[in-house]
Amino acid sequence: MKLPPFAYQRAESLAEATSLLAEHGADARVLGGGQSLLPLMALRMSRPELLVDITRAADLTGYAVTGERVVVSAAVTARAAETNPDIRRAHPLLTACLAEVGHVEIRTRGTLCGSVAHADPAAELPALLLALDGAVRVAGARRRRRIAAADFLRGPYLTALDEGELVAGVELPCLSPTAGWSVREIARRRGDFALVGVVTVLDADAGGRCTQARIALFGVAAVPVRAAAAERALVGEPLSPRLFTEAAGCAFDGVAILGDLHGSATYRRRAGTRLVQRSLAEAAARLSATEAAHA
Repeated sequence: MKLPPFAYQRAESLAEATSLLAEHGADARVLGGGQSLLPLMALRMSRPELLVDITRAADLTGYAVTGERVVVSAAVTARAAETNPDIRRAHPLLTACLAEVGHVEIRTRGTLCGSVAHADPAAELPALLLALDGAVRVAGARRRRRIAAADFLRGPYLTALDEGELVAGVELPCLSPTAGWSVREIARRRGDFALVGVVTVLDADAGGRCTQARIALFGVAAVPVRAAAAERALVGEPLSPRLFTEAAGCAFDGVAILGDLHGSATYRRRAGTRLVQRSLAEAAARLSATEAAHA
């Protein structure tokens, strides 16, 4: 299908981009990689009159890596972040999640911030942001603000962005040096959106007792959700296969699971329970390997 008519303007800076968005209001959309926006336009599900291209905005093309967090700006592609050696060393879980996003061709054009702004409930990156209690840097012509991931994601393709605002960057806290992690998903084909997915982070004390559990589910509800019941079941207990089975069994408690033509709510719960169990075991194995390396 052909795209509907639209005007195009390239912004050379964040200030210029926010100025254009403020001027044109609801008739303007931000163009980063276009891997989500352009298909929507082709299907006539979105018909902006102006696309504001931010890919050459000098102050939106960078990233920052510290001991505490990784910050990725809006114009950084998923593939650039995935293959960056600094990010790979500082945040292997982010690298692993990026590798699950679509195909290389999509990641080469699509941006990390664009995926978060699109807020697809089956996408990996919003779930990662939620699992880590990350934050979104939002900019408009009149104000800039920082929004916690849990407050930013409002529903399927809905966010806390106001008219005239864009996602200028995302903040992803780094893991503890002793933490183990996992990202797993079930999809019909490699590169498809997840029917059910899970991002897991575990940490434990010297005795093997869980001190931290972070489990984010995606592809199952209107937004990515934390498996709060499973997290509570894990913290304070000695990590073991039996505990992983028990925690996985309650991972979907309180979650409003959605069904569709690709998979029923019953399927998603049953398959997701096994997936959480395996993800916990994988995270624990990485935790043990990390402990051995530091011994």
